[in-house]
Amino acid sequence: MRILSAIMATLATLTMSLGIAQAASAPARTSDAINALQPLWRPDPADRLDPIQPIRFRHGDVSWLPSLAKQAGWPDHTIGKLTELVLRESGGCPNRIGSSIVDKNCNITGYTKATNKSDSGLLQINGVNYNLERNDRAAVCLAGIACEQAPLLDALTNLKAGFVLFRIAGWDPWTPPPGGW
Repeated sequence: MRILSAIMATLATLTMSLGIAQAASAPARTSDAINALQPLWRPDPADRLDPIQPIRFRHGDVSWLPSLAKQAGWPDHTIGKLTELVLRESGGCPNRIGSSIVDKNCNITGYTKATNKSDSGLLQINGVNYNLERNDRAAVCLAGIACEQAPLLDALTNLKAGFVLFRIAGWDPWTPPPGGW
């Protein structure tokens, strides 16, 4: 019984001590309680980052490419060659489809008589690489990136698709055969 009484007395003392300590540190007013919850450091509004500006695509301008290519997984040592290919394949216009003609702002203004309308986006990814009906081993589709043309007209998606092909075959998908395309 003495042990039980000793434990009860110890618990009562601890409870009372903690209650007094909490009461002493508790804010006196509601507004003080709210201020006590505020962080000690507040960011300076002048230090805010500018919102991310969307890329303005213009034919022949690929200044945005290195940053976007890195997001898609392309290693630094490939960016130079990748830039050459994007300029050759699409002029830097992500919405370009095979035989399309674009203006300086990458707006499609017409089509040539060529029949390569499955070639898509920045790297002109061909339908055999994304369309399972044309190729049951279409790597871009099997990688879960795109199984139809529309997603490949997004610059980042197209660069990811191109990187899949690059990992499989290096630069070969963009190397013209003898005699050209």
